[in-house]
Amino acid sequence: MKLSTKVRYGVRAMLDLAKQDDKVPVLLRDIAKRQNISASYLANIFSALVSSGLVVSKRGSRGGFNLGRKASKIKLSEIASVIDGPISLVDCVTGPDDCMKSSSCAVRVVWARMERALKQVLESITLQELVKIDADKTGKLARMYHI
Repeated sequence: MKLSTKVRYGVRAMLDLAKQDDKVPVLLRDIAKRQNISASYLANIFSALVSSGLVVSKRGSRGGFNLGRKASKIKLSEIASVIDGPISLVDCVTGPDDCMKSSSCAVRVVWARMERALKQVLESITLQELVKIDADKTGKLARMYHI
């Protein structure tokens, strides 16, 4: 089980954007280069992020992208949902009618717990926290974070 490449790249790109000066729009090609992601693939991801309002775009010679709101107000769960839709580990958890055994399936309880745990983790982390964690990794902050 893995998060999709789109979600992983989208979170990396949003983190990159959050680390930049929010007064100056950031070029997509610069994010793509820093993150080693294809610019055309990233444009596809940013299309969804712009549509949702998580990212705003500015056209023109001084155009580019900025966060749609403060990094402290953007949760990883939002980014993942915008890019890939609702988080669901298995169909029977979100749609019990999809499986004849869902009402008597002991394993479904485990899948539901796992899904809740994943959602709680993604809901509990903001882009601002990722900026701090990233700074820790590069030696700019002295705090230790445990997730």
